[in-house]
Amino acid sequence: MSKELYFSTLLDFYGAMLTPRQLKVMESYYNNDLSLSEIAINLGISKQGVRDIIKRSEISLKNLDEKLCFIEWMRNAEKAKVQALAILKEIKSKIENENSVIELLDRLQEIINNSSQNEI
Repeated sequence: MSKELYFSTLLDFYGAMLTPRQLKVMESYYNNDLSLSEIAINLGISKQGVRDIIKRSEISLKNLDEKLCFIEWMRNAEKAKVQALAILKEIKSKIENENSVIELLDRLQEIINNSSQNEI
C-alpha cells in the first residue's frame, strides 16, 4: 500500500482523534493533494510548521493503529470475504442440479456482498 493511501486510510479510521488543525492539514495533504506551500498559505503558517504538523500527526495515527489494529482487521475481513465467496462458488458448481440450494447460496452471497459494502 502506498504511503498516501496508507495515511488516507488511517485518516478515515482515526481522523477524529486528531486536533481540528491536524485533521485539516492531513486531509489537505493526503486527501486533497495540496503541497506544503499551499497548505501553509491557506493556514497562514510556515511550510516547516505544516511539515511538523504532518510528522506529528503521522506518528499519532500510526500509534493508534498499532494499538487498535483496524487496518489489519480490515485486511483480514476482506481476505475472509474473498475466501467465503470462493467457497460458495465452488459449492454452487458442485451442486448445479439442486436449485433450492443454489437459491440459498445466491442469497448468502448477496448478503455477504451487501454487508461488506456497508462496512467499507
